Formats: sequence, structure tokens, C-alpha cells
Amino acid sequence: MKIVIPGGTGQVGTVLNRALSAAGHEVTVLSRQPARPGEVPWDGRTVGPWAEVIDGSDVVINLAGRSVSCRYTATHLQAMMDSRVRSTRAVGEAIAAAAHPPRVWLQMSTATIYAHRFDAPNDEQTGVIGGAEPGVPGYWAYSVDIAKAWEREQATADTPHTRKVALRSAMVMSPDRGGVFDVLLRLARLGLGGPVAGGAQYVSWIHDHDFVRAVQFLAARDDIAGPVNLAAPGPLPHRMFMHALRTVWGVPVGLPATKGMAELGAFALRSDTELLLKSRRVIPGRLLEAGFDFRYPQWPAAAGDLVGRVRSRPRRRRSGPASPSRADRTPAMS
Repeated sequence: MKIVIPGGTGQVGTVLNRALSAAGHEVTVLSRQPARPGEVPWDGRTVGPWAEVIDGSDVVINLAGRSVSCRYTATHLQAMMDSRVRSTRAVGEAIAAAAHPPRVWLQMSTATIYAHRFDAPNDEQTGVIGGAEPGVPGYWAYSVDIAKAWEREQATADTPHTRKVALRSAMVMSPDRGGVFDVLLRLARLGLGGPVAGGAQYVSWIHDHDFVRAVQFLAARDDIAGPVNLAAPGPLPHRMFMHALRTVWGVPVGLPATKGMAELGAFALRSDTELLLKSRRVIPGRLLEAGFDFRYPQWPAAAGDLVGRVRSRPRRRRSGPASPSRADRTPAMS
């Protein structure tokens, strides 16, 4: 197939590009800073010459959006909103104008759209959309607003010949450097991987191999449209999540952290505590109903595979400076 991935130079895009290219598909990535063969320039806001690669493609997988791994200041939150809505609008306009539009448009969304809750899991039918939970920081509601605006932009796009799926993705766990799993494993190896703020908040996640397989599954199934949760069926409390990761690596103890300590750590890492403290208890109702078979439904086995892949990769040379960050990184934490 001919596959176009807007915003495909971040962690999730790299995972998809690598796997889909290896499977024999022709993959084109739209990037604000193209640097490799197969990357085409775009601005992520307006339709331009890049739309030519949309016309005649089979599948579009839009991952564009400012990374959520940052401090949730008003400026950064607005940038998250603008980058997601404008890029989705531009992709929709390109598909609408195509003489031969793609048959399916898979649009990245986020499991953050669901409410912070502990009592029951969120699936697509019965899940509670967030934004009105008591006792949580007010700005958490804006993250939900971003997710709703993101999905609304795709849903209202005038693309009658293209099936549309919103990928409500949990955190994609891959052994690639710089991703969320890399950060969590580093904390565990340093003995800092204990429960945060008690550790009762649920962690939803998906193994990178299952993420790729789910994308391929949804691209092939003509009967599935609308929001789909991309999350393993086994979300678990943070304390159990980190305990399993420490066990696989062989670290017996992980120092716990209070909410205040988490705030300090997030400030030092230029991130935000919502990524740690919000309880994302999400299950893949529609995928399971459609017969999708997860290879890694539970976290201990997934963590074991990921750790094994980390240990088997070549050691990084230390002779040169680190590579600069890319301008259009795909969100790794959702």
C-alpha cells in the first residue's frame, strides 16, 4: 500500500514507519524539517504541494501535534491545541480535494479524553469523557478539550469517500531511546521507580508491536469507523506497573515519591505531573469485539519483551554530541 504519515518523525511515527516499510509498503512522511529519503516538507497548517502525496494514497495516518512532554503552561497548551486542530484540518482539506482520495484516514487522538477515575474502566461505549472531575487541577480539563477538538476536526471534515478512525491511543511502549518507556526504565534503574502519590492511579499502555498490528488491523477492516481505543486490555495501578518493570530489570526497590516530589521531578524534566497522576483506566472495547488478538495483553510480559530488546541493542557511542530534537515530534505520552 501507499501510506502517508503526517508528523511521522517522532517516536510513534518512527515505530510505524519502520514496521510498515519492513512489511513492503511505500511510506511517505510529512515533516516540517525533512531530512531523510521519503520525507516531504509541509507546514502542518495549510494545504500545499505536499497534498500531491495524499492524492492516490491508500492510507493516511496523521500523527502531527506538539509533544505533550512539556510544562503545561498556557502557551504550551495553546500550542498543543493549535498544532493538532490545524494539522488535522489541513489533512482533511487535502483529502477532500484529492481526485483519488485514500480509502481510510487514521487520525491520532488520545486516551486522555477519558475521565480521571479508579472505579471502572473506560471503553468506547460506556467510558466517561473527562473535563468535569472534582478534585483535580483545572487545567486537566483543557487537555480533554484538546482531545475533543482534535477528534471533532476529523469528524466534521468533508471526506465522504474516506473512512475515518480516531485512534484514542494510550502510551506506546517501545525500546527506542527518548520514548516514554526509555524514561520509565531509566527511573527504575536508578532506584526511583516506586509508586508516585500512592500509586493507585491506573496506567494504560500498549506494546509497540500491538500498536502497529492494531493500525494495520483498522486499516484493513472496512467496517470500523469513529473512535477506537488503542490500549492493552490490562491497565494496572502505577505501583504495580512500576513493580513489574523493576522486577524484569532486576531492581529490588523503588523509592516512592509524594505528589510534591513528583512536581519537583516534573519541573526538572520539563514535563507535567498530569502524565503521572491522571488515572487513565482505558480498555480496547471495539478492538476486542472485532476480534483483534493482542500479543501483549498484560504488562509483565510486555515489559519483559521490551527490557530484552533494550539489553540486546548495541551500546551507544559517546564520542559525539547528542542529536538535536525534531521540530514535529509525535506525542509519545497520551
